[in-house]
Amino acid sequence: MRASPPAVIVPVLRALAAPGRMRRPALLRESARRVVPALAPLGLIAVLLGAWELYVRLGSVDPLILPPPTAVARSLFDDRGLLWSNFTVTAGEALGGIGLALIAALALAMAIHFSRSLRLAVYPLLIASQAIPLVLLAPLLSAWLGFGLAPKLVIVVLVSFFPILVATLDALAATDPDLLKLVATLGATRWQAFVRVEAPNALPGLFTGARVAVVFALIGAFLGEWSGASRGLGVLVEQAIPQLQTARAAAAVTLLAGFALLLFGALGLLERRLLPWTTAATS
Repeated sequence: MRASPPAVIVPVLRALAAPGRMRRPALLRESARRVVPALAPLGLIAVLLGAWELYVRLGSVDPLILPPPTAVARSLFDDRGLLWSNFTVTAGEALGGIGLALIAALALAMAIHFSRSLRLAVYPLLIASQAIPLVLLAPLLSAWLGFGLAPKLVIVVLVSFFPILVATLDALAATDPDLLKLVATLGATRWQAFVRVEAPNALPGLFTGARVAVVFALIGAFLGEWSGASRGLGVLVEQAIPQLQTARAAAAVTLLAGFALLLFGALGLLERRLLPWTTAATS
């Protein structure tokens, strides 16, 4: 028979045990709060893939027209060398175009922000440029610039430039006017006010525009390869569909979509690292 602890120790043991019992439900709730939002998208994806697989397996559509997810997964493995070699081409075009678009959008946003007359002259043209269909523009750019990298970069810049520019301009315009008045009373010049107040305030908008732009950039690179290219995911899909290799085409699109998610998440992580105060304000 085990001896019971001295009476003086019992309250101490109860006091030590009570916080653990009190913390355990809170820890479970905190864990659930973090895990459930992460599992929800995975559950939705699993349901959609299951419904897609079942729809094809029940004979509702020919697998050559709509390959089931298992066939797409098999193609991702069997054709991994072919997919990767073409993916690196498309990814390079998209990343290069995004970099150029970022530089151009920032430069023009600053110019428009400082000059109202330039905004009135240029902004309508920029809006109109977004209405030009890529399927019409891509062949013309290939005819003007050749069939190399240049027309693909131009297309990527055109489709990803506008979201960055608009988001940055809106963020600059949303700067608290009281802060600008304060730095003006302290003797700051217009440029100093921009560097110390307006530019930091515009950084969240810049990241928002960049996250939108990466998706458009991948689409632009993909479509640009349909008008004169020898390699790339766009070329691979263009060749696979007439040969009824739809699983390979779907695998290429899946790879492109996965890269878009990766870039989107990487930009979000970079924003949290560089601008922790913005995420703290929204959490």
